Amino acid sequence: MTPQRRPVAQPLHRQIHGLILERIDAGEWPPGTYLPSETRLAGEYGVSVGTLRKALQDLAQEGVVQRRQGRGTVVATHDGDEVLFRFLNLRRADGSRVRPESRVLDRGRRPASAAERAELDLGDGAEVIHVERLREIDGRAVIHETIALPAARFAALADTPATLPNTLYQLYQRDFAATIHQAEERLTAIAAPAREAALLELAPGTPMLRILRIAADYQGHPLERRLSCFATEGLYYTARL
Repeated sequence: MTPQRRPVAQPLHRQIHGLILERIDAGEWPPGTYLPSETRLAGEYGVSVGTLRKALQDLAQEGVVQRRQGRGTVVATHDGDEVLFRFLNLRRADGSRVRPESRVLDRGRRPASAAERAELDLGDGAEVIHVERLREIDGRAVIHETIALPAARFAALADTPATLPNTLYQLYQRDFAATIHQAEERLTAIAAPAREAALLELAPGTPMLRILRIAADYQGHPLERRLSCFATEGLYYTARL
């Protein structure tokens, strides 16, 4: 067995956390795969089981792995409800969760805009896969989304699969080995532009919420730019800090 690189800085369990995360991100342990035993991993890194266990606990709190009693530690997968409710922060006025259904309006490959190049860390001349869709709640269109993904990573998504699933993050993980782990969102209150007003059947100028989300992988590399406009009547956005 080739000895694993051992950390040299403190705190030690956070360095182990980073080294394990690198191996997960590199695909050594794909989603759904069980990690080696704590004893084996501790031996590979030359640390105590207690230190290794602290690193795994941090990874579990971050949603990277799941600790299963009596079975071990497994790399987390994006199931439908888990990823939907983690990244969709809209609720009804009574506090209940919403489960939107999606309808694709446009989809294809095109040159990246200046904003997309900057926010997705793309070079000059780069292309993106573009998805435009409406999301409906209780049969009413309430969200207009435009999504951009680096074409170099997601080329097949321009036309495959023929029907996109409601929850795209599952698809990214399963078909492109791209796990969305974190996201930054920027919220702005706006007056509905003409196109969004027409699509969401609102009067032009109706107050709405615009959210720009940059979603990234385990290492913080941007994978998706998503611009969403919400009709907020009967809904609110929630965040836990």
